[in-house]
Amino acid sequence: MIGKILIANRGEIALRIMRSCREMGIRTVAVYSEADRCSMHVRYADEAYLIGPAPSAESYLKMDNIIKVAKQSGAEAIHPGYGFLSENVEFAKLCGKEGIIFIGPSPHAIASMGDKITARHTMINAGVPVVPGTKKKIVNEDDVTKIVAEIGLPVMIKASSGGGGKGMRLVEKESELMNAIRAAKSEAMVAFGDDSVYIEKYFKGAHHIEFQILGDKFGNVIHLFERECSIQRRHQKVVEETPSPIMTPELRYKMGKAAVAAARSVNYEGAGTIEFLVDDNLNFYFLEMNTRLQVEHPITERVVGIDLVKDQIRIANGEPLYHKQEDLRQQGHAIECRISAEDPSQNFMPSPGLVRHISEPHGLGVRIDGYVHAGYEIPIYYDPMISKLIVWARTRESAINRMKRALYEYKISGVKTSIKFLERIMNNPDFAAGIYNTGFIEKHYDELMKKSVSLDLDGENMAIITALIDYQDKINKLTEAIPQQQHYNSQWKNFGRKKGMV
Repeated sequence: MIGKILIANRGEIALRIMRSCREMGIRTVAVYSEADRCSMHVRYADEAYLIGPAPSAESYLKMDNIIKVAKQSGAEAIHPGYGFLSENVEFAKLCGKEGIIFIGPSPHAIASMGDKITARHTMINAGVPVVPGTKKKIVNEDDVTKIVAEIGLPVMIKASSGGGGKGMRLVEKESELMNAIRAAKSEAMVAFGDDSVYIEKYFKGAHHIEFQILGDKFGNVIHLFERECSIQRRHQKVVEETPSPIMTPELRYKMGKAAVAAARSVNYEGAGTIEFLVDDNLNFYFLEMNTRLQVEHPITERVVGIDLVKDQIRIANGEPLYHKQEDLRQQGHAIECRISAEDPSQNFMPSPGLVRHISEPHGLGVRIDGYVHAGYEIPIYYDPMISKLIVWARTRESAINRMKRALYEYKISGVKTSIKFLERIMNNPDFAAGIYNTGFIEKHYDELMKKSVSLDLDGENMAIITALIDYQDKINKLTEAIPQQQHYNSQWKNFGRKKGMV
């Protein structure tokens, strides 16, 4: 078994991986930028090494620095988490060249599925239906107008090496096309080091549904059912749940079969996700494959009862899959809310800063994957997500009620957060009924953005109240201590008199 793993990531995902490693008796190595010196993942790891300045291009994306630390620390394997280098084929190749196990798929699979254009061709050859779009990367801007005329507006401009909503632009008017292309290319270059983009037909009001898959080195591939990921803002997921409210047994069987076929077409090893769009008539289309662990993987773990990180490690260690498709079941219902340091009322502008107070929810069926603590300063350099709040219950209705309770208990001061916004989603009648798609936030925008009538304890008010409570507690303790001290003094004097000391 692998004895030591370097986690080439930060924040909550680094911590989440380390926890599974500790349960398996595997030592962990953290890497951190100058902005993350005080981050929780640095404290939790068995060893930690500085790899560069705050900007990710100078730290978490520095392949040579990470490999150097792996060798220096004696780490046998590297787990990339998600984002950063997790889908970088050159990094996977470099790990292999240096004799370090890359906990993820082969470079061939990453190249075939990580590049969205190549993935589309692969899926077509595997008989999986795909979203209409370009068959090549956009090289010449002069061809763009002609391509869009063939596909028809609206369209989505997407980074070929993209993910996480970066390098994406929705175009509904022809006049917006060129600016969208340039903006997507620029953002893609910064995020992924590759400015290649392509064009895809945009299905307004479709469902975004993904299937979790696992594959081993012996050709075994299974799926762990679906996740509903349709509640999105700026093409980034906000709330995920499983099972999907729209899923039927027949559709689940067809989509699961297509997901397994997609993974088998590239001899996939490890954990991955096949993403689909599903229209109102329950027709589904391949969207893309993420050749890594997903942010929303905990809801699958909770419903299926499998630790995906442990499976990733076992597969990388050369072990066969522990599970058979016919033995897997979905038990109950799970929901995940992404808690971000951002201001929904200001177009979800990031809200970095010092966390003055944090009170996390607890209780039956509640899980938090986070990394923020009181006194921690959220950096400006990275994604604003600070935790994932996951709940499980036997029914969807019970899971929604549990999430409402957990969000009510979740208090963070010092920075703006998305907690109140998420509460409004949970209280929305359409969400409660399971009647929603990717247009949900746009449809209910005014309602979701309204100011809360009650005191907003997410900001400075909470800090003031917390300080007053702490001050009052100190006063109470001092007040209680005075009569106790007087009693002790009296007893001591009596003792002294008896002994002739006073």
